[in-house]
Amino acid sequence: MKLALFDLDNTLLAGDSDYEWGQFLVDQGVLERAEYEAQNREFYEQYAAGTLDIHEFLGFALRPLAEHASADLARWHADFMRLRIRPMIGEKARALVERHAAAGELCAVVTATNSFVTGPIAREFGIGHLIATEPEAIDGRFTGRVAGTPCFREGKVRRVGEWLGRLGLDWAGLAQSRFYSDSHNDLPLLERVTHPVAVDPDEALEAEARRRGWPVISLR
Repeated sequence: MKLALFDLDNTLLAGDSDYEWGQFLVDQGVLERAEYEAQNREFYEQYAAGTLDIHEFLGFALRPLAEHASADLARWHADFMRLRIRPMIGEKARALVERHAAAGELCAVVTATNSFVTGPIAREFGIGHLIATEPEAIDGRFTGRVAGTPCFREGKVRRVGEWLGRLGLDWAGLAQSRFYSDSHNDLPLLERVTHPVAVDPDEALEAEARRRGWPVISLR
């Protein structure tokens, strides 16, 4: 079995779905602009710098899910897909996914962004497996808390390992494993696979990829 893992934000997407979801809700008048935009930008900068406290960020990012009814969230997300996400999906990204799927490889999106935001995006790519940060829900309503391990940094390695176990697989039994990512925050999972690939990488990851001789590609 060959495994192909894809980071989502700034990898398959030419942008960050987590950041854009917050900005979309601001533009819709759901969130207060001045306060939310400033915090959203600050957390994004922390992520880029590698200083993000994931639990602090998730307390911020998951709050809107807990404050609104599921029907409203679903309606907003449909518009979000149409207005923000599909324009960020390029033909090269679609072709990359299709190539791995056509080869019969096991494909999954692995992302720190929560599964409410990213589930429809993975389906847009035709990828049936999503490993994402899971927002807690009770009786069909989000609580604003995280369920289980956030899918971030070392958490991605753990979550992928758990997912493989549920499929009756493990790392050692894979003929090949590949992970595509743009971010230095994903170094733990890039180091775990047999074939790491840097995609339109940030400066830190590009330097590390060049040093280690990893492929560097662009989907833009």
